[in-house]
Amino acid sequence: MKKQYPKGRYLVSGGAGFIGSHLCERLIENECEVIAVDNFITGRPENVKQLLGNSRFSLIEQDIIHSLKISGNLTGIFHMASPASPVDYAKLPIETLHVGAIGSDNILKLALEKKCPILVASTSEVYGDPLQHPQEESYWGNVNPIGPRGCYDESKRYMEALTMAYHRVYGLPTRIVRIFNTYGPRMRVDDGRVVPNFCMQALAHEPVTVYGDGSQTRSFCYVADLVEGLMRALHSDYTRPINLGNPIEMTISQFAQKIINLCHSRSTLEYRPLPQDDPKTRRPDISLAKKVLDWQPQVDLESGLQRTVEFFKEKSQRPVS
Repeated sequence: MKKQYPKGRYLVSGGAGFIGSHLCERLIENECEVIAVDNFITGRPENVKQLLGNSRFSLIEQDIIHSLKISGNLTGIFHMASPASPVDYAKLPIETLHVGAIGSDNILKLALEKKCPILVASTSEVYGDPLQHPQEESYWGNVNPIGPRGCYDESKRYMEALTMAYHRVYGLPTRIVRIFNTYGPRMRVDDGRVVPNFCMQALAHEPVTVYGDGSQTRSFCYVADLVEGLMRALHSDYTRPINLGNPIEMTISQFAQKIINLCHSRSTLEYRPLPQDDPKTRRPDISLAKKVLDWQPQVDLESGLQRTVEFFKEKSQRPVS
């Protein structure tokens, strides 16, 4: 049985995104009222179409770099808005920096106005190409601020600093979560990350492209587990950064082969040069989340990937409009 949380009225920035839409759905299931805000730069209206007929759900199309006017009280805010894949922030570096800086400031001001707790979605990318493994929250990271990934890494690092400043100066009840690789249905086909890439290539029996020699490692958390962690974090009283992710680690080559097997595919692996500043390892230390939130992932990789493959299978079979 899913844990119940305080009912109320919540705002979710980036609510039509991959993770944001699952979060909105979970809040609605919890009988909350939800206001989703999205400019659809990477989010999709179709991600929340199943919620549009619900009287407790509303959707505002707006870029949060412009100040938000929300009437009435809010129980809490989840700040999820940002391009989040290398493909997206390579195309949208300035927008990525703006939403991390200006957009975050606007959302924090709104939380201050509404006197409500706010959770900001940071990322494992704040650790850069880490020299510590696994990564724990006390690690300051190894980031190239002017590299091709710097726009995302630094926007999130700035957002964390800004969030802590609001907490220290105004006593705002803030929560910071560092999200590690998350996967599941509603990821975009053209997202550019390994899960949609590998699934679509394997389903088409095309070569599965692995960057580098495939020995770099990742750990993958199913989206429902991540959303549960977000809910617990907002309703905790812990104000410092906390990792959310799955600590089970594997190489990219192993992960690609697992998807090929699940897709019953004839695909083989094709190796390409590793992009600049691509992290060699990525695995969260979730000791803090276990202790503070009583949280750890519940969905095993096989089950989560099976659901995800089914989603992409349906996508691959849809006629092109």
